[in-house]
Amino acid sequence: MKKHIKKIGLLFIVIFVGIQFVPKNYNQSTEVPTSDFMTIYNAPKNIESLLKTSCYDCHSNNTDYPWYNKIQPVAWFMEGHINEAKEELNFSEFGNFEIEIDNESNQG
Repeated sequence: MKKHIKKIGLLFIVIFVGIQFVPKNYNQSTEVPTSDFMTIYNAPKNIESLLKTSCYDCHSNNTDYPWYNKIQPVAWFMEGHINEAKEELNFSEFGNFEIEIDNESNQG
């Protein structure tokens, strides 16, 4: 029984080390597009600071990653979270959004 546990443990270690070599996609860009929220609305410094600190990491095209993002499978989880967040709201492409109107809520 102990041999099986050691083999399973060794297998998990090999897999964990192996996935560290899988390439990671980083959500980083040096350019600030003209469609960026801050460029369009010229937000006050306190609002700009608040949004960049609290929201821009997941909701823009430039993420400031924490140290633990270098470890798989955390990087995969964060990549999925960031992609999902950017689908809902992307401050870097804010000027390109079209307003969606919910027809059901307007009929009443």
